[in-house]
Amino acid sequence: MRAVLQRVREAAVTVDNQTISAIGMGLLILIGVTHDDDEGDARWLAQKIATLRIFEDAAGKFNLSALDVGAHALVVSQFTLYADARRGRRPDFIAAARPEIAEPLIERFAALLREQGLPVETGKFQARMLVKIFNDGPVTIILDSP
Repeated sequence: MRAVLQRVREAAVTVDNQTISAIGMGLLILIGVTHDDDEGDARWLAQKIATLRIFEDAAGKFNLSALDVGAHALVVSQFTLYADARRGRRPDFIAAARPEIAEPLIERFAALLREQGLPVETGKFQARMLVKIFNDGPVTIILDSP
């Protein structure tokens, strides 16, 4: 699994001109699934993200995790994280898992984040989403499961 974390002041997802989810301070998590990913990958990423120290303490150092600061998470499926654009002009998405594999694993990932103690909102799988973010910092981290 691949995750792109963006520390945000706020974020929201709109589908068909309707806001379906929104958070205040926290993490926007764009998440992609490849063919050999399983619940172990989802569990590893959820634990890593919940405890990753990317929020600033009083001294301005990255010493606090999402759990420490009471952050929320907004999880948005993003198969394009597995795009391969090394050849030609149009990326291929062969490395991205099929929807019937990806959707339940992304749902499980969101549930595992909740089990870690983070309040979680989600986008809508396979929908054309408008994602509004106010990136804080900006802080953007890319994580791949082992």
